[in-house]
Amino acid sequence: MRRTRAAAVVAAVTALAAVTGCGGGSDPKGGDNSSPGTLTYWASNQGPNIEADKKILTPELKKFEERTGIKVKLEVIPWSDLLNRILAATTSGQGPDVLNIGNTWSASLQATGALLPWDAGNFGSIGGKDRFVESALGSAGVPGQDPAAVPLYSMAYALYYNKQMFKDAGVAKPPATWDELVVTGKKLSRNGTWALGAEGANTSNNIHQAFVLAKQHGTDFFDASGKPAFDSPGAVAAVKQYVDFMAKDKIIAPGNAEYAQNQSLQDFARNKTAMVLWQSAATTFKAHGMSDDDWGVAPVPVPSGTPGTGRNVNSMVAGINMAVFKNTKNIDGALKFVEFMTSDEENKLLNKTYGSIPPVKAAQQDPAFATPDLAVLRDTLARSAAPLPQVPAESQFETAVGTAIKELFAAAAAGRPVTDASVKEALTKAQQQMPK
Repeated sequence: MRRTRAAAVVAAVTALAAVTGCGGGSDPKGGDNSSPGTLTYWASNQGPNIEADKKILTPELKKFEERTGIKVKLEVIPWSDLLNRILAATTSGQGPDVLNIGNTWSASLQATGALLPWDAGNFGSIGGKDRFVESALGSAGVPGQDPAAVPLYSMAYALYYNKQMFKDAGVAKPPATWDELVVTGKKLSRNGTWALGAEGANTSNNIHQAFVLAKQHGTDFFDASGKPAFDSPGAVAAVKQYVDFMAKDKIIAPGNAEYAQNQSLQDFARNKTAMVLWQSAATTFKAHGMSDDDWGVAPVPVPSGTPGTGRNVNSMVAGINMAVFKNTKNIDGALKFVEFMTSDEENKLLNKTYGSIPPVKAAQQDPAFATPDLAVLRDTLARSAAPLPQVPAESQFETAVGTAIKELFAAAAAGRPVTDASVKEALTKAQQQMPK
C-alpha cells in the first residue's frame, strides 16, 4: 500500500508523543545549540521570498545580539517544508532552539510534548500573558491547557482587488457576497485575464478557504468531540463551492490548479488577476512593484448581509506563533529571545514591516496599524474570524483535506466533472487517512 504524506505525518506525530527528550539543543556533539552564547532560530517565510525575510530579520537579530551577547543563527524555511522539518527535527534531535509555527499547528505540536509549555512562570519572563490579544492566544494550543507557543504575528483574510481592472470592466465596488463575486467575476474574466486567483497546490491555503466556507454552511470539519467529520453535507458544499469558482463559474484560471505559495499574488501584481483572497498581502504587492493606490481591500464575502459571527464568519484567525523546544540547552537565552521578539517595540516594527497585525496589545495601538487595509484586517479579527480547530489531529487534517482539494482542482483544470458525489468521495478518502 502506498504511504501517503498524511500517513507519514501521523506516524511522525505518534513517534514524537513517545519521545521524552526531543528538539533543539540535543546534538550529542555539542554544537551551537549547547552554547549559552548562541541560539538557532527557524523563521517562517513571511515576506515575498526567503531572501527578503533574511534582509528583514538579520538586523533585528544583530540588535538582539548587541543587547544580550547571544548570537542567533537564522534559517528561513518555506511553508511547504516547515511542518515536515519540525517533525523531522524533533525525532532526530537536530533541531533549533526557537522556531516559528503556523498557529493552526499549535495543538498538534503540543500533543507531541516536544514544545515548552507557556505556564505562568514562562509568560512572566516575557512580561505576562495579559500583554497578548485574547483571540491570538486562542490559537496557541488546546483550550484549558498552558499554551504551546506565543503569538508573534496576527493576520486575517481579506479580498484584495485591482482598482484599474475594476474600472476598466465597469465594476464600481468590490463584491460583498459570493453571488456578487461570481457576477462580478464573469465581467472581469475576459481578454486573457481572470477574476480570482487561487493556489490549488497550496494545501494550507486550501484548508483556510474551505474552513471559512464550511463555517458559512453551518458546519465544522470536526464534531464536538474532536472526531473528523470531513464528508458532512456542509463540508461537501463548502469544498464544492470553492472548487466551482474554477470548475463551474469559470472565474479562476485552470492553471491556478498547479499554483503553490504566493504565485497567485504574483499574477495579481502583474494585472493578470483582478482579485485574490489572502492574508496580509500588502508587503508582497509592494515587493512586486505595486503602489498602495493600485489595489483596494474589502472583507471576504459572506452569503448575505455583513461579516460577523456564525454563518457570516469570513476568516480564520490567522497568524504565526513562536515556540521553544522543551529540552533546549539554552532555555534562558531562548526566553530572552522570545521576550525580545514580542516586546512592544520589536513586535510593532516587525508587524509593520510584514503588513500584519501585532498580537501584543500595546503594539497594536500604534497609528501605523490604522491604515485602511489594516483596519479591515483588525476589524475582521475582532468581529468575524474564528480559530481553526485546536485539536491534536489538526496538522493531519490540513494535509489530508488540503490534498483532497488540490486533487479536485486538478480535476477541474482537466475538464473532469466536479460533483457533490466526487467531492464527498474525496473528503471520505481524506477522513480515512486520519488516526483512529
